Amino acid sequence: MGFNFMTAAEAASLIKDGEIIGLSGFTPAGSPKAVTAELAKIAEEKHARGEQFQIGVITGASTGDSCDGALTRAKAIRFRAPYTTNADFRKAVNNGEIRYTDIHLSQVAQRLRSGFLGHVGTAIIEACDITEDGRIYLTAGVGITPTIARLADRIIVELNAAHSKNIIGMHDLYEMERPPYRRPIQIVHPSDRIGLPYIQVDPSKIVGVIEVNIPDEARGFHASDPITDRIGQNVAEFLASDMRKGIIPSTFLPLQSGVGNIANAVLSALGKDPNIPAFEMYTEVIQNSVIDLIKAGRIKFGSTCSLSVTNDCLQEIYDDMNFFRDKLILRPSEISNCPEVVRRIGVITMNTAIEADIYGNVNSTHICGTKMMNGIGGSGDFTRSAYISIFSCPSTAKGGCISSIVPMVSHLDHSEHSVNVIITEQGVADLRGKSPMERAKAVIENCAHPDYKQLLWDYLKISTKGQTCHSLSAALGMHQVFMMKGDMRLTDWADFLK
Repeated sequence: MGFNFMTAAEAASLIKDGEIIGLSGFTPAGSPKAVTAELAKIAEEKHARGEQFQIGVITGASTGDSCDGALTRAKAIRFRAPYTTNADFRKAVNNGEIRYTDIHLSQVAQRLRSGFLGHVGTAIIEACDITEDGRIYLTAGVGITPTIARLADRIIVELNAAHSKNIIGMHDLYEMERPPYRRPIQIVHPSDRIGLPYIQVDPSKIVGVIEVNIPDEARGFHASDPITDRIGQNVAEFLASDMRKGIIPSTFLPLQSGVGNIANAVLSALGKDPNIPAFEMYTEVIQNSVIDLIKAGRIKFGSTCSLSVTNDCLQEIYDDMNFFRDKLILRPSEISNCPEVVRRIGVITMNTAIEADIYGNVNSTHICGTKMMNGIGGSGDFTRSAYISIFSCPSTAKGGCISSIVPMVSHLDHSEHSVNVIITEQGVADLRGKSPMERAKAVIENCAHPDYKQLLWDYLKISTKGQTCHSLSAALGMHQVFMMKGDMRLTDWADFLK
């Protein structure tokens, strides 16, 4: 092969101060791991000599610690988009040390093509194979890889032997055109294919190939507990009820599910419910729970952007590819999260809230309105176009000191116009077709924790009457009390009406 093989350190040395790099992958799955770790070392060495070294980083979603963590600790990131889950990065963002842009994940590739995010100098792409004519075969995650591969001045490939070449053929890689008069996305079933199983690039752009053997930095999630199990059961019972009413067809509809232990609990409950037929998924991330349900015959097909599974689960997929090949497909994020497709095929979307207010507005990104948690991710891509949009969360947090149901969300990510259903372990608030005051009564009665129900009813009593009732002086009172006293239950509305 005529490519220039080099070490990760040599490849990292090609990246200059001020440059924007684009990374493959979506979650730690498919993200490069070796070159970014070496970039962090370069930054530390240059900073120790009093030299400037910071870069911009644009990805499909989150990455692993060898990227976001290492680069943050080395103070090497000047700008970052669009999503992350790294604790060190989160702290730096909330301290104002990194310019962070939170973007709907389906929009990142288009914003790059349109020039909104600057010019990508180097694309770093993890691959399981590469050919002399410039075919790059990706691994367990896609993200924005087709776009950065085309736009970047140069490409560095991490050829990762930890990923089996058995995955070749599972990808469906398609890059959308720029407006105007863009053609429709020809997907009417989650299993439809519209692209190629590889990325085709000009081989002359590939300036270095690094051979590595590094497993994905897979994240573990907390095991289910009685609260998440109850949330899962509530979701399953709600969807089964809608199917009995004919709102959901008897064949069911494709599902999208977010990431984490609540999402796993929900999928587990759906898989166990005998009233729900085997279903398909059109989603952005597939976790272990989905693979288990595919093996059990409860999920027929999964379209995704990322196999964000544990390494032993990923190896199981690689080893049994004859079984999984016609049951999974990996797409770029602008396709896996495409609102056009979501609306067309009737996806039921299930995402997690940090807090929801009594009128159905949802905060999924900021703690007490100021501290970024992770980012909006793909929840907005799916919610606005959903057949039914569901948000779930435990009714309380921090040992009961925080109510997840509040008078007014401290940060708005999803408005009442997009949110159909709110579910906690307490119950289900179906907001469809309800006026604001009807929604408020449904959310308080069905979703609020008993410790907070009366407090929320009392808030309505002190609110200025209107189509949507609020007390502007008290709307964020529960948040203020938590910031001052550490427990929302200590709220006294009289303190805000003096």
